[in-house]
Amino acid sequence: MNQHHPGPTEYGLALGSNIGDRLKYLTAARDILSGTPGLTLLDSAAVYETEPVGVQPEHKDKYYLNTILIVLSELPPEEVFEITQGIESDEGRVRSSDRNTPRPLDIDIIYAGQLSVSRAELTIPHPRWASRRFVVKPLADVRPG
Repeated sequence: MNQHHPGPTEYGLALGSNIGDRLKYLTAARDILSGTPGLTLLDSAAVYETEPVGVQPEHKDKYYLNTILIVLSELPPEEVFEITQGIESDEGRVRSSDRNTPRPLDIDIIYAGQLSVSRAELTIPHPRWASRRFVVKPLADVRPG
């Protein structure tokens, strides 16, 4: 059931990569998102290198590159989620039961304007964003408020 989605909504997207050519994956995701019909790239934060959080001991050395993109869209959150999941898959992400396994690309929807979504596969606002420095720092760069 799609809820009515009134007008353009600002989305905050957190991007991360910790295997392969990390910057290439972040750049590719930004380019794909900015070229996606229905999405307009408004802003992007600096890229930060961050220590992995909540990972298995064997992955402690796989540092992330993280950034935030701000996009504007009239698409509902479920469609934006499908787009981001598709980009992750296209860039080589393989999902596993370990949510913190290394990955070439991770894209999380941090917020979608004032919208709230609570589903098994999608929760907006992101439930853990405020406790993650790798999200808060770049987000503060582009949305200080």
